[in-house]
Amino acid sequence: MNRPDPDISLQDEAARAGWLYYVGGMTQDQIAAELGTSRQRAQRLVSRAISEGLIHVRLNHHIASCLALESDLTRRFGLTRCRVAPGLGLGADPSRAIAPTAATELERYLRMPDSKVIAFGTGRALRAMAEQFAPTDARQHRIVSLLGNIAPDGSATLYDVISRIAEKLKAPYYPMPVPVICDTAEEREFFMHLRPVQAVYNLARRADVTFVGVGQMSADAPLVVDGFVTPEVLAELQAAGAAGEIGSWVYDEQGRYIDSPRNALVGGVRVEPGQSQPVIAIAAGPSKVRAIRAAMIGRIVNGLVTDEATAEAILSDA
Repeated sequence: MNRPDPDISLQDEAARAGWLYYVGGMTQDQIAAELGTSRQRAQRLVSRAISEGLIHVRLNHHIASCLALESDLTRRFGLTRCRVAPGLGLGADPSRAIAPTAATELERYLRMPDSKVIAFGTGRALRAMAEQFAPTDARQHRIVSLLGNIAPDGSATLYDVISRIAEKLKAPYYPMPVPVICDTAEEREFFMHLRPVQAVYNLARRADVTFVGVGQMSADAPLVVDGFVTPEVLAELQAAGAAGEIGSWVYDEQGRYIDSPRNALVGGVRVEPGQSQPVIAIAAGPSKVRAIRAAMIGRIVNGLVTDEATAEAILSDA
């Protein structure tokens, strides 16, 4: 006799508790009575519903301070699109704060009936965004990656997001089947001239909208943490003026890509400055302020989703 999976049963119960709390407006005492359990257990179930992503909470009210920051950033950097989300306070993960707002921005394009090519970079913020929007049938669109998805050890990169997004949309997707960083310029040349890679590369270059993460170039740089750059190479890039990276392409304080042997090894498409199509950065946090500002100064990106604290920091140093 097959017995029900206790984890599935608990998840069902957590989903019901979350629904009663956030949608039904019930108190935890009312939820406990409805589910026939204790108040403490009801509280734990509601918490589980949030932590496991069973319930997504979005703020529909436009906070005045966020609107003012959006206006200031748009005017200062000539952005075509800017959204500022309320912060979660000190110590909180900024990616969590901006993920619902970023998901809403993505959904604007997903609702468009005509076919769009939507390109994605990679990173923690984009992955958080991918977890926030609900599955929908948007198979008219094509989802494409800007950069390689193969890590130095041959595994798929942890923060590649397009498969997760495409799965939710039932849409065709096109990963970039090359290493994130090649070992030699000759190896990169070989990969980038393969016919399937060329097809993905050309598709990504003509994207109708592009969403990118932004990486800092300090000691905690994602490129170093994820094993794509050694501390020695990081020091060389910092000496050359590195301020940030998008899609593993490193740029300086003015948003100019650095002419270095390391940049020549990146597999994938470089986001060129001054594009007319939307290129939207999804990024927040104190460590990313310098990198975000430089990307906007150099017009590598023309759109931004960030949080209050990051927006204020960018403007205070602008």
